[in-house]
Amino acid sequence: MGKDRISELPEDLLLKILSSLPTKTVIATSVLSKRWLSLWKLVPKLEFNSENSRTAENIGRSLLLHKAPVLESLHLTGLCDDIDVGLWAGIAFARNVREFVLQVWISFSLPVRFPSSLLFCDTLDTLKLKNPPIQIDLPSPVSMKSLRTLHLDSVTYKNDESICNLLSGCPNLEDLLVHRACPINYVKNFIIVVPSLKRLWLRDRISGQDIGGYVINAPSLKYLQIEKLKSYEHCLIEDAPELVEANISNISKIVNEKIMGSLKSAKRLSLDLSPLKIKCPAGVIFYQLIYLEMYTHKAEWWNLLTIMLESSPKLQVLKLIDQKQDFSKDGVVGGKWKKPKRVPKCLLSHLETFVWKKYDWRREEEKGVATYILRNARCLKKATFSTRPIDWKEKLQMLNEMNGVVKASDSCHLVFE
Repeated sequence: MGKDRISELPEDLLLKILSSLPTKTVIATSVLSKRWLSLWKLVPKLEFNSENSRTAENIGRSLLLHKAPVLESLHLTGLCDDIDVGLWAGIAFARNVREFVLQVWISFSLPVRFPSSLLFCDTLDTLKLKNPPIQIDLPSPVSMKSLRTLHLDSVTYKNDESICNLLSGCPNLEDLLVHRACPINYVKNFIIVVPSLKRLWLRDRISGQDIGGYVINAPSLKYLQIEKLKSYEHCLIEDAPELVEANISNISKIVNEKIMGSLKSAKRLSLDLSPLKIKCPAGVIFYQLIYLEMYTHKAEWWNLLTIMLESSPKLQVLKLIDQKQDFSKDGVVGGKWKKPKRVPKCLLSHLETFVWKKYDWRREEEKGVATYILRNARCLKKATFSTRPIDWKEKLQMLNEMNGVVKASDSCHLVFE
């Protein structure tokens, strides 16, 4: 019989190996030998899935037996009761938990309140809460001084005050994700005032409300992603002077000009907006912008492109993308692209890379935009065009037309994919 060499490994190495395995498998190793009988109790990473009330009880029992002085991460998913969540969170708090992930469903309509044992947990670095049964109900401020990452995914909120009490108690928070999907919405203005915040993701799938919105005050913010905020009156970014990169999409009902003006410090922008709804305040210049990505499947998208070219004097990379899968481009109707009265500064002295994905050379407005950029971008080094599948005759015609365009840059290399 072969020698059991694995059991001879140092305990630290064994715990590291066990940490990479499913918790159910880790607990099963306790039957291997005396050496393994209690080893699982020291594993610093645990992940449990509750399928019913019986498995919920087993999870609680396993956590009570756990002896690791520091619990690096605890992931809990599945069906449970409010009392189960309270027990699990309490044990995690006693084990100095660093990462706590809670994604649960319950068999009745009552909400699962924010675990009270975590309200004053100074060891917690990452907290991720997911699904509507979890409700943020905080009548007074919390204290989570070590928290750096907070995900609030599809949870519910008691009121505006609960959000303020949560965020104000996280003085070192750097990453915040807020995804809202529950139609039960008791929050009018979702106020985010976090001086330490560096990265923010906002997504909203609630529809038909048209009230309130978001107010963001994050002077250290460097990355921002906002998408699908279609049901609110405003999204005010009050203070974000350090912003480096922003991705903004599907916010057609936010009609104020401030959302564009607040992005002026960004170096990289990705915009999927309707020019018929979004305005850019007069006089705003994107002095730092070097990379611009724009989507071309909304009506009169070219008007926003003109504004961005005229407002971005140092732009080096321009990427246009069409997401639609057919040739009809439903909704992209009306209007006609008008070239700028003066050639934008970025075309005269900075633009080096131009990419157009799913370029439709048969549409006159797209052909006009592409031709204009090739004819005026003096520093352009590479222009790449990719199209939907077309037959060889159409492709040959397109190639002849594009190669026939007189280019401002002699060194420009045309690529067709």
